[in-house]
Amino acid sequence: MKQLDQGSNRYATNVLSGTYQQYEVLAFDYHYETQTHDKNGTHTEHHWFSFFILTLPAFFSDLTIRRENFFTKVAEVFGYQDIKFESAEFSKTFCVRSPDKKFAYDVCNAKMIEYLLTNRDFSIEIESNVLALAFTTRLSPEQIETNLQRLVEIRARLPEYLFNT
Repeated sequence: MKQLDQGSNRYATNVLSGTYQQYEVLAFDYHYETQTHDKNGTHTEHHWFSFFILTLPAFFSDLTIRRENFFTKVAEVFGYQDIKFESAEFSKTFCVRSPDKKFAYDVCNAKMIEYLLTNRDFSIEIESNVLALAFTTRLSPEQIETNLQRLVEIRARLPEYLFNT
């Protein structure tokens, strides 16, 4: 998870771990700080994310699926190309990056694309044997179970043949 490498004063709070619907899961809020300097002095910005993580039974290439935004478009100018899909709406809405294009296409199958187009408030990262949902804000305790369920729904949309190799 790229967000875990940024800034300073990094820490996790509200950490929950255990088993949810037979999957090993971890959920937490994550904080880091960045500083900017200008003529008025140093300014500290606090950044918060919520993560929901499910351990997968196999190891995979890195994959990131996040909403397309100004920064992802600028990155494309500098050679960081996202993977395009047959669904023009999906390709316009999401930036998908992975060193393994076939794996990205396997993950972003028709059922996953349909699900993501109706659930646009999080990013997905797969790294090694971890599937993570990342939210760009801290979520309330009332949202924990709903998002654990969403994590399981995304896992269910990963083709089983990925785990049989």
